[in-house]
Amino acid sequence: MKLPFCLAVSLCTLVLPGCGEESSPVPVDGRDFDGVGYTAGQPYTGKVIDGYLQDARVWLDMDGDGQYSPGPLMLELANGADVVLESGEPTALSGPGGAFSLDTSELAVAGDLGPDLNPADYPLYALAIPGKTREQGRDGEVPVDQAFLMSAPPGTRNITPLTTLARYRVLAGAEAGADNPGAGLNLLRDYVLVGDERAHAYARALARFMASQIPEAYTALLSAPDSDGRERYLSPQGVFLLGVSLVQNAGEVMARVDAAAAGDYASVDVTGLELPEVPLELDDPVLLTRQRVYGHSERSGLLPARRSELGISAEIFFDYSEDGRLLAVSANGCLAPSMPELLRLIRVQGYPAQLRTQWLPAVALSPQSRIHYDQPGIDERLDFDWENQSIRFETTTTCHDHEAILAGSTELGGNPEILYSWTREQGEVTELRADISRPDGSLLTRILVPETSAEDRGFPGYRITGDDTEQAALTFAGGFVSCAPDPQVEAAPQMVTATRAYSFASEGQPLAAAGDLALEFDTRSFRYPGPEDLLSVSRLLRYGFSDTAMSALDNVDADNGFEWALYYPEVGAQGFVAEQPDLITEAYLKPYSGSHPCGRQFESVPTGAYARLEYVYQSLSGYLVGLLQ
Repeated sequence: MKLPFCLAVSLCTLVLPGCGEESSPVPVDGRDFDGVGYTAGQPYTGKVIDGYLQDARVWLDMDGDGQYSPGPLMLELANGADVVLESGEPTALSGPGGAFSLDTSELAVAGDLGPDLNPADYPLYALAIPGKTREQGRDGEVPVDQAFLMSAPPGTRNITPLTTLARYRVLAGAEAGADNPGAGLNLLRDYVLVGDERAHAYARALARFMASQIPEAYTALLSAPDSDGRERYLSPQGVFLLGVSLVQNAGEVMARVDAAAAGDYASVDVTGLELPEVPLELDDPVLLTRQRVYGHSERSGLLPARRSELGISAEIFFDYSEDGRLLAVSANGCLAPSMPELLRLIRVQGYPAQLRTQWLPAVALSPQSRIHYDQPGIDERLDFDWENQSIRFETTTTCHDHEAILAGSTELGGNPEILYSWTREQGEVTELRADISRPDGSLLTRILVPETSAEDRGFPGYRITGDDTEQAALTFAGGFVSCAPDPQVEAAPQMVTATRAYSFASEGQPLAAAGDLALEFDTRSFRYPGPEDLLSVSRLLRYGFSDTAMSALDNVDADNGFEWALYYPEVGAQGFVAEQPDLITEAYLKPYSGSHPCGRQFESVPTGAYARLEYVYQSLSGYLVGLLQ
């Protein structure tokens, strides 16, 4: 393992301040361990504090993964030499007064390899073990009933909730300033020793918040009779997300302490405080955070156009909660709210990472989109209220007039132009309803009823009706049919290896003759990441549809319908995510091209199209870090 360790938190290039050279200001306080120098070969000492915590597991995190690593542990020095810690990372249980002492004798390096490893160059971690760790307070020792994980910046030897906040502020690029929570506090010192009741109250509340985000399974593991806190459970990304969430929510936690204290922090009963409940997805999924839409012809204004002539017409932004749930989709320019796509999201309760392919493409081809894009600000928005089973769509544009969706205001924030709601029976979505507000106060209602299918690979059938007439319908004609790839091109980046026949009609007009339409998939398996491994993909490549309202736009020539062609990164190439291999990188809206044989190499990107969509992804941790900066 190479030193120093730098945690990657985004598919995009994202450098964490201090990553690889993490440091922190050290307070000048002779009563604190922070002001005490370290002599090579001596034990590395410090304290674990919420109040003082006895029998907390402490370790020096030398490989940067945020969990205790047993030996033998190989580390690569900056000069390329390898050293082995036979006993693993220095570790100990804290004693009375929270004091700990780490044996650092194995950090001595043979003179021909390089200088000794300095423990002050690495962060400390401390884990409160439920039922075993005891907090020493005014009323004696109290067992800790929930696990929580704390850290301290390199060189800081008090490990507290406040040092954890200080460290992750730096890692997330949100260093403390005058406007930050806890401004004016020394976050690194022993607040119990110096009698800082305000800091102590904050720390106790932050410890409760941190405990609330530890997975129940980890707490159960640590609660086992034979646990000593050295059990590994969290990933490096999971540990990082815990820290980022602490930074995000510390202000609210401290504000609630302030309100309860009313100036008397010693009297605050932290156990009775109502603290934020923030679910957290520690698997750190990759999520779609931005989409660029090129749906404007720079040359003639007419579509389709040559690919090189397509100009940007909208930029779409996706907002998430800390557990990866979609909160809102906003557009500079115009969105194209799709009931079938909303159905896919509703089926997974708003967690796009549970879909193999996130956010199937849709586009507004109205020339108004480009006009609004050229003006600053958000023009349209979808807001998701998952608890109340509703979605609000607001627009300030005329992009959807041809669909009878008319803006009620030139500002967002009023009554929605569309209110979506849905019903479930036995956990399955049975109906998605769209109530469209009319200028005269009436409602135009459209209802989507899903076509049930035992296995739809994330592409459901449906029927949409409005005013007792059919608006659109996608009906499957059978199951999936696999085919062998052409052996001459079976190593191609994308191959059609499975199809499913379907029919599609818009306002009663079928797109093609019966049996002509088929979803196309790439369903191959790859030897990845090694020759003994097997990774399977299930990538939707092409599907055709008609849209009579969009075809009727003055700038659109679409006599024969449309089709989407989807493109993905090659397995193992830049941008490929092995845990989520079916993430679209680019999509093209083309004229419908009819049926094609199965087993062929999928077509390269087209020379002309109605629109091109670019997908931009980030890990959840990278997205959350961006919110702090």
